[in-house]
Amino acid sequence: MNNPAKAIRIGTMIKGNAPDPAAYVKSILPHGFESVEPFFWQVMNKDLPRLAAELKEAIGDADVTMSTLGMFGNPLEDTEIDRETLKGWEALIDNAHHFGATTIAGFTGRVRGKPIEESLPQYRKIWTELAKRAADKGLKLAFENCAMDGNWASGDWNIAHNPDAWEMIFNEVPADNIGLEWEPCHQMVYLIDPLPQIRKWAPKIFHVHGKDATIRWEVIREHGVFGKEKFVFMRSPGFGDTNWVDVISELRLAGWSGSIDIEGWHDPVYRNELEMTGQVHSLNYLKQSRGGSYVPNP
Repeated sequence: MNNPAKAIRIGTMIKGNAPDPAAYVKSILPHGFESVEPFFWQVMNKDLPRLAAELKEAIGDADVTMSTLGMFGNPLEDTEIDRETLKGWEALIDNAHHFGATTIAGFTGRVRGKPIEESLPQYRKIWTELAKRAADKGLKLAFENCAMDGNWASGDWNIAHNPDAWEMIFNEVPADNIGLEWEPCHQMVYLIDPLPQIRKWAPKIFHVHGKDATIRWEVIREHGVFGKEKFVFMRSPGFGDTNWVDVISELRLAGWSGSIDIEGWHDPVYRNELEMTGQVHSLNYLKQSRGGSYVPNP
């Protein structure tokens, strides 16, 4: 039976460089995940066709997709590990078809320690080429809206963390297949209201991460945002401040389809031995926020 609810799937991220990603996927699928996003940090050291085959075998007949692959690092700089990140992007673009993926996601990269504007020439050079490489294979490229502790004036990893920066980078490389891997968390960390962004930017949102935040307004009022007291925590969906009913409703109103993949390993409470407890709670919460069990019309 066709399930229109799954126009927006709920899944999770998996570590592509882990010793046995396929075994991990096989162990978590009974919880009801509908998609997985294999991702790599700075270096991609896997035989990708083999990894794809192993993951497909682990998924078996389950209705689970791998629509997005992740490569996180700084492909704009020129140290050895940065060059490895760029090679990782190229490899994922060239091998996405083995996974059935349509989107490759990660950070833009950044000229380290410089204002965002000073990264634009290198951004244009690298991403014009990558966008064409991806477009030739029918793929989209999505930038996570994560500052990685950077700001407008300086940073190490990413320039796509602010709506003003989005305007700049989309103008710098006006390719239809360049967009966002969006989540509310990274906007809330900078006290930006995330919900109105969906209405404006939905056509550029190619993938969504399931990550939330808890803002401690009492800390802000007493200590500000640059004091010793932590004023915001990254949270798993269902534990933070965001009403994901509203997020999913806005996405649906915009005609959006795709997967919301939970980005774990950040929640300060549901971590370590409680990691999967938190992720499964988020999975079920997001499914409920999607409307619960699909009921066909009579």
